[in-house]
Amino acid sequence: MQHLFFRLKREARRLVRCACAAGLAAAFLLPAPHAAAGASGWELAASAISGLIAYKSTLDTMLDIGNNADYQRQSLLQDKRANGADANALDVRAVDDVMRRLTAPGMYVLPANNLPFTWHVNDSALFNAACYPTDYISVNRGLVRVLGGNEAELAAVLGHEMTHGLAHHSAETYAKIMATYYGLSLLNMATGVMDWQQLQALTVYSGAKLFTLPKEYEADEGGFYLAARAGFNPGGGAAAMARMDAYLSQESRNFEEYQDPEEKKKENYNDHPDTLLREKRLLGLLTEYSAGHVTVRDRKTVCIDGTPLLTGRFTAEDYDDTAENADLIAGELGRLFHDEAAASGWGFAAGKLWADERAPLLTEAVAREGLTAKLSALVHDAYAGEAASGARAKLVQREQQQAAEREKAQQALADASAKDIKRMRMNSDIYSDYGASDKALALIDRALSLPNLDDKAESLAIRGRALAVRGDFAAALRDADAGCAQDAKNAYNFLNRADIYWMMGDRAAALADCERAAAADAKNPYSYLMSGMLYDEQGDRAQALASYRKLHEVAPKLRRIPDEYLKDIDPAALEKIQKERAAAKKAAAEKKRQEEKTKEEDKAQKLGDASALPLQLRQSR
Repeated sequence: MQHLFFRLKREARRLVRCACAAGLAAAFLLPAPHAAAGASGWELAASAISGLIAYKSTLDTMLDIGNNADYQRQSLLQDKRANGADANALDVRAVDDVMRRLTAPGMYVLPANNLPFTWHVNDSALFNAACYPTDYISVNRGLVRVLGGNEAELAAVLGHEMTHGLAHHSAETYAKIMATYYGLSLLNMATGVMDWQQLQALTVYSGAKLFTLPKEYEADEGGFYLAARAGFNPGGGAAAMARMDAYLSQESRNFEEYQDPEEKKKENYNDHPDTLLREKRLLGLLTEYSAGHVTVRDRKTVCIDGTPLLTGRFTAEDYDDTAENADLIAGELGRLFHDEAAASGWGFAAGKLWADERAPLLTEAVAREGLTAKLSALVHDAYAGEAASGARAKLVQREQQQAAEREKAQQALADASAKDIKRMRMNSDIYSDYGASDKALALIDRALSLPNLDDKAESLAIRGRALAVRGDFAAALRDADAGCAQDAKNAYNFLNRADIYWMMGDRAAALADCERAAAADAKNPYSYLMSGMLYDEQGDRAQALASYRKLHEVAPKLRRIPDEYLKDIDPAALEKIQKERAAAKKAAAEKKRQEEKTKEEDKAQKLGDASALPLQLRQSR
């Protein structure tokens, strides 16, 4: 059984909840002609400067939050508290399988200031997923169920969320909305042309339309290529949009997500594009991916170079899935055109039914409708025309450009600063605290591989601790011994090794390393904290009290001394702490009461708003 290991530097890190969810409306300085008319040049300049300062400071803060594994952990806990956990193992397995493939090595380049992705399937019935600034992806069970666990569609949606994280979309949009608000606030104070509610509405609306919408399209494109690169059907993104459109307009009985089918000809007045526009754009990406050969006409007919091959079928019992099925078949067809440089790679054989295990849906449709000869003719004609059209050359050029972009990202990672590498070490240590040895080892191995590594000795000691969390104690001690030998002046090297010994059950060796840590840095409180915990664990109260007394001397504000010892060391401090606990408990109870009251008020409001729904939908609720 794994030892409940010591959280080495937990108290040194501020544990606060990450209040920034994915999908925050984002904006920059929206032109305000009415305000500008009555404002001086100085006022306009001041508002612009105010917005710029707000943007820069907020962005720096958000990026710092996003690259802190403590905040990532809090994102997960916050999601679980608010939305619970999906109890259906099939839902969880479907998401886990897709995310493991999407996050496998080589699928993308993780920037130096990004955390490894982590995810959770919650118990919300709404059709949604979100990526927090911390690279934490929250997936609603409602989304998994509506997509029927289809891996290609899930991959496109989850790749979309990953792109938000890789490109820091949440951080940027939140910073821009703050810039807009501060800039317009200063301008409004000078001109007084609108009230604060109008200003807030203008900020949110302009952010949704000018910045969040383009980022959604960017995330769709990123998700398309992430999923395709991982081997998923590249038609999954378009199919997911088709499924989503059918669900929101035909099936959803939730007022919050219902979409009026008569309002789909233009972009919605929110922070996401209309689903049919997204489907159209994703099919455009599929056409490019197929060297220009594959299209879907009227959301049902799959074509090769404009010539119809087959039509998607209506197969579902409760909704029209024609477009979804056409998009998925088109995706398989597009992958074959992408992967094969000539018709010879398709495996056509005279007198034999065509089949390809890479394209099960297409294979089944061709067999059912007797389309082998037609498919063969269209495919051969398509390749014959590539030289004249330049379609294959355009595809090769596009992929060379993407390869160059990945190489540039790799170089940026190789040039990671010592500051970024230090943060990798810190985050690796935090992952070890939470028992996530895979992520801890991935980050510390990454740090050790980079040219600008600033402290190899501490990095080795941290890797040793991560290996111990995994249970590989022999390798853990090799690394920790090397770290201590290379730098005996760093107390944390000995503390890491002490924690390894503690996990191994060797308290004597752990206590000896605590003494070495104290000798290296007498003001470091954690050697006394760890030794106090170790002595207490083995029942030596006198030695534990001595260690805790020393801890109180060097760090009286650390507050990790158990009450039974603090009452002997500093009774007044214990009394103060107990009063603070009682006050915090009272405040928490009041907060919970207010939250329950707000929920009831929101529920009443939604019941009132439901009268605006179509009669048929109201009756079905």
